[in-house]
Amino acid sequence: MAQNKWMTLVAVCVATFMLLIDITVVNVALPDIRESLDASFTDLQWVVDAYALALAALLLASGSLADRLGRRLVFVAGLVIFTVASVLCGLATSPDWLNAARALQGVGGAAMFATSLALLAQAFQGAERGTAIGIWGASIGAAVAVGPLVGGALTESLGWEWIFFVNVPIGAVAVFLTLGYVGESRDPNAAGIDWGGLVTFSGALFALVYALVRGNAEGWGSALIVGLLVASAVLLAAFVAIEHRRADPMFDLALLRRRAFAGVSIAAFALSASMFAMFLYLTLYIQNQLAFEPLEAGLRFLPITLVSFAVAPISGKLSSRVSIGVLAGTGLALVGTGLLLMRAVEPGSEWTVLLPGFLIAGAGVGLTNPAIASGAVGVVEPARAGMASGINSTFRQVGIATGIAGLGALFQSRILAGTEEALAAYAQAEASPAQGPPIDGETLSSLPLSAFPGETRSAVEIGFVGALDDVLLVSVVVAFAGSALCFALIRKSDCAPAH
Repeated sequence: MAQNKWMTLVAVCVATFMLLIDITVVNVALPDIRESLDASFTDLQWVVDAYALALAALLLASGSLADRLGRRLVFVAGLVIFTVASVLCGLATSPDWLNAARALQGVGGAAMFATSLALLAQAFQGAERGTAIGIWGASIGAAVAVGPLVGGALTESLGWEWIFFVNVPIGAVAVFLTLGYVGESRDPNAAGIDWGGLVTFSGALFALVYALVRGNAEGWGSALIVGLLVASAVLLAAFVAIEHRRADPMFDLALLRRRAFAGVSIAAFALSASMFAMFLYLTLYIQNQLAFEPLEAGLRFLPITLVSFAVAPISGKLSSRVSIGVLAGTGLALVGTGLLLMRAVEPGSEWTVLLPGFLIAGAGVGLTNPAIASGAVGVVEPARAGMASGINSTFRQVGIATGIAGLGALFQSRILAGTEEALAAYAQAEASPAQGPPIDGETLSSLPLSAFPGETRSAVEIGFVGALDDVLLVSVVVAFAGSALCFALIRKSDCAPAH
């Protein structure tokens, strides 16, 4: 039994590592994906958002399904789906193919994420459970820390396809370990899937993100965009009504009436919608504007991830003595400060101008993440910890999806305006910009600076840096707002002792 117990931990950690490293490795591969598949800026947004949307939409439903059918069964199914989807991602010959496969990865990821902690909880008891969850948390930190470097190395040496193909042997090992060593468990009193909640929540989220991604191209006053935004609001209202009336809801809205739980949920959203959503735009700056190769870009992101990895255990130890609200609030304030310092970027800057912001933001991420994780389950009774953890993870993915889409809408608008303004200034100075790629938000956001000739290149650089400055400012506001709400909502007395 001891061997089964610890092999369960190994299986869950291997699967979780694969799941999370696939999020971080993608960012540094995006410029190569754009060039290989002739992808637009919108396509690049969907490479991240298709995964996050599927994960957010299905996470809670996967937990319900696992309670009913068996947690090991759903975990293995998730592993198989994720691994097959990874192969499909690597074989993609068009952006639509890749994004459909990324959504399928999200389906598998939701099944794995929803069952990981439940499998550990059934295998370990007492102090050993805390040790196991600590090791599992370390595997998460390791995946985040090495992801950009691994992604850069694979993309540069073998091609972007291998950031997905590498999942095949890892997934096979995880399936073998799970079937061989992990015991099955289910809840005999589990309710069925909340189909009404699943459909309305997924539809609301998709309509909102699609509207944000397509708003600039279609026009914010167009019938399509207005219709999508109205549909999102109506579906969200329907979701709230359905969950309020169900005796066994997928998303227990009563939890959000608890100040502390609302606070940690806001913290999860704010961290994802600010720092994690900004990784896409920082990657485009480092690779497209500064012309670094994927591995070089991955190395330059290491200060964020390594500092975060180093600070996380300190945050975990402090959580027994310091309020979760203080930890999460201080962490988000550091993230906001780091993002604010990154606004020092100007045309012609070296990448090192980002370094102070990277270090401070990394410390903030490391302080915030463990506080959010422990707070999500520490402010509710043990019987509701599973749903609380799932809701918190859902807020994280919703933050990434809406953050990338919202920042992208602003980014495209601002880069076009900034570039056109700079070109107009050159025209007044009687400079004649050479012909190059079309001047529109999609093209300016996705092509490398080297694709533009002469004076146009200078104008694009000015426009890009100005747009980056604007989306950084929005991220700063989101991070500081999340920080303030953490301090206001989460009190030490709200946090239950560890169980």
